[in-house]
Amino acid sequence: MGLLTRYPTELVREPGRFVQQLQPRLEIKDIRRRFGGREVVQGVSLQVMPGEVTCLLGPSGCGKSTTLRIIAGVDEQNSGEIYVDGELVCDTIYRVPPEGRSIGLMFQDFALFPHLSVADNVSFGLQGSRAAKRDRVAELLGKVDLLQSLEMYPHQLSGGEQQRVALARALAPRPSIMLMDEPFSGLDERLKDEIRDATLDVLKAEGTAVLLVTHEPDEAMRMADQIALMRDGKIVQKGAPYNIYNAPVDKAAAAFFSDINVIRGTVQGALSETAFGPFLAPGVPDGAEVDIVVRPQHLRIDFDRGGRGPHPTPQDGTPARAVVERARFMGRESLVEFRMEFDGSMLKATVPSVFLPKSGTALWLMLRRERCFVFPVQD
Repeated sequence: MGLLTRYPTELVREPGRFVQQLQPRLEIKDIRRRFGGREVVQGVSLQVMPGEVTCLLGPSGCGKSTTLRIIAGVDEQNSGEIYVDGELVCDTIYRVPPEGRSIGLMFQDFALFPHLSVADNVSFGLQGSRAAKRDRVAELLGKVDLLQSLEMYPHQLSGGEQQRVALARALAPRPSIMLMDEPFSGLDERLKDEIRDATLDVLKAEGTAVLLVTHEPDEAMRMADQIALMRDGKIVQKGAPYNIYNAPVDKAAAAFFSDINVIRGTVQGALSETAFGPFLAPGVPDGAEVDIVVRPQHLRIDFDRGGRGPHPTPQDGTPARAVVERARFMGRESLVEFRMEFDGSMLKATVPSVFLPKSGTALWLMLRRERCFVFPVQD
């Protein structure tokens, strides 16, 4: 059965023909929530498509978990609407109860029943005959590689195994949507990647639409088809991981995904002069300040410079001289901190493998223009 016949669609008329479009499995429109006079969720709108993983990403306290609880039906919005497969499930007057929304839930506390076996935990709440329940439990435990543990109890399992049981239990009723709130935060760091990949494989195989809340950019980049970056109760940027990372909406968005270097400059004639030459700042008035942002991995150490090497390409711009302040080996790379001779500012560069120059060593730095972002300084 093809994708467009398995999932809800709507017909959109184009001149002379009809075109089928995939309908969002979950859609929230202009959700707002206030606590004690403070609006903690401010006009959040989002779509999650069938079989897609969307990450609601942001720092603690930005409103991610509140948004998730509203979608699940365990909290109420002050305004806004929620739709599942195009059907209204909740506004400020009409409310489908949580158990009627075809939504599965997974939280950082796995909340397994300690007195029930693995099989009984997974089958808890399932409807149908005993044989149908047994078959569904066996199917899911097979997918999470725990079929051999069905008679065991939660305390006999590792944290990663408990997480997989919780996933199987949440998927057992075949929910259309899975809401996941920091589900991997309690796991050992060495296990996280393995468990996340296994979880993603199972969710994709089930065709479930997933909304995952996390404060970890690496987790969002690893798991998400789409990322919604949230800050102070608002979604500030939405898009595919590649686009969010490589085209941040502002300096804070760039800094959320990695360390950054910030070069401050003043604009004159739509240009900002720096140690690396002038940077274009179109639309910024004369006298205003801009922040030129570059990640440490995009700052290059040029060992042939000092007037002896070849001329830089236009993409590299002007080489700038800097003095090593300190260097540290980080395992897969070395982190070198420099003080710029141009203005005394500090910049960081990461170098693959081992590179540990002595403090006081003078080197030339270059950066590629297409890897830099220019943002007006916000008051």
